[in-house]
Amino acid sequence: MKQRTLAREVSIKGSALHTGDAVTLTLKPAPANTGIVFKRMDLSGEPEIRPRVDQVTDLVRATTIQSGHAKIHTVEHVLSALHGCGIDNVIVEMDASEPPIMDGSARPFVSLIAQGKPVEQDAERVYFQLDAPVSVTRGNSSVIALPSDEFKISCTSTDDRGFHTQYLSLTIDPESYQSEIAAARTFTIYEDIEELIKLGKIRGGSLDCAIVIRGDKIISKEPLRFKDEFVRHKILDLVGDVMLLGMPLKAHIVASRPGHAINAELTKLLFAKLQARAKDSGKKKAAVTAGAEESIDIRGILDALPHRYPFLMLDRVVELKGQDQLTALKNVSINEPYFQGHYPGNPVMPGVLQIEAMAQAAGVLMMRRMSIEGKTALFMSCDKVKFRRAVRPGDQLMIHVKMTKSRGNKIGMAEAECRVNDQVTSSADLMFALVDNSEID
Repeated sequence: MKQRTLAREVSIKGSALHTGDAVTLTLKPAPANTGIVFKRMDLSGEPEIRPRVDQVTDLVRATTIQSGHAKIHTVEHVLSALHGCGIDNVIVEMDASEPPIMDGSARPFVSLIAQGKPVEQDAERVYFQLDAPVSVTRGNSSVIALPSDEFKISCTSTDDRGFHTQYLSLTIDPESYQSEIAAARTFTIYEDIEELIKLGKIRGGSLDCAIVIRGDKIISKEPLRFKDEFVRHKILDLVGDVMLLGMPLKAHIVASRPGHAINAELTKLLFAKLQARAKDSGKKKAAVTAGAEESIDIRGILDALPHRYPFLMLDRVVELKGQDQLTALKNVSINEPYFQGHYPGNPVMPGVLQIEAMAQAAGVLMMRRMSIEGKTALFMSCDKVKFRRAVRPGDQLMIHVKMTKSRGNKIGMAEAECRVNDQVTSSADLMFALVDNSEID
């Protein structure tokens, strides 16, 4: 099956559920293999966040993701609509920290996607197909993922008092999602509302965007859209939360009283299996050693380098030339923590971090040339360092690296430079070593 994006840009406006802020959300077409990218247009530097489970920071009645200092709250309905409609590549621009809640379902986003006219792309879609059962239990809630050649969810929804117990089993594809799941609205227990208000949640909440359950009674501005609307919304949330895996899933999920927290725990286990499989199958090595690929995404960089936030200085390798040259990209955002003190009122990227970006790019290039299993590239020295112009928030730093010498499989030397708008900002000659992890430990 081919990857899909949208043929044209589309927008929607509304109020956020938890913050109450007015927000405009825009879906834009994206090239194959881009994935889903959220972009905060209201923040300096317009930082991007790729929704993945290792970025989840809050799971109280919604799923919140964070990269650096940029956050996006309540991503599950948008992710659910994109996953359910089979959209692989899209830029989601927002001018606030939370998508609009609309009517509390994913139906408005499905309609928005339809307006954007989904189109196939040349690249094949990549799935994660589960090969062994995975399960999570928390109190009286449980979620189990079983091997399957399709994406299926069997879900039971109920509460502590046993009211409104509902069950539904459904194979998820664009047709079934749009007709059976997308319209199901979010719901809450009446007794929970006061606590949510104390937590600073649901500032934009009303019966326009949620159903309230009080005892055996249902309070809703309109009649239920399905007699089992609650379990359908639980499935809607599951479809969104498992998309934090970073790719579509083939598995049969059996859930009893699921919620965002336990959904995230399951997705973390699936993500760990995805990483382990990449390592075992040689994909990890291929991501940085094969000579035929055109670029390396953030997952390949994370596999190659030990660095993590706030010290990972590469966002993507955008071009590879044989085994001796590469060009990497660093999006410089005002959310970088060092801008708080370097310098207040006049933010400038420290030169030493430009050198670090060059060293990390050179490390990826060296590890691409040889076996990386159990090894780490260590920066050893730099020479002929020059700084030519300031790098500021909003700049795209292009890091060009060329290998010049290597000594066996341990020492490498490279020429590197950083550019912004094709103007050199810094340059250096680098030397680094490839060492066994046991030596570091």
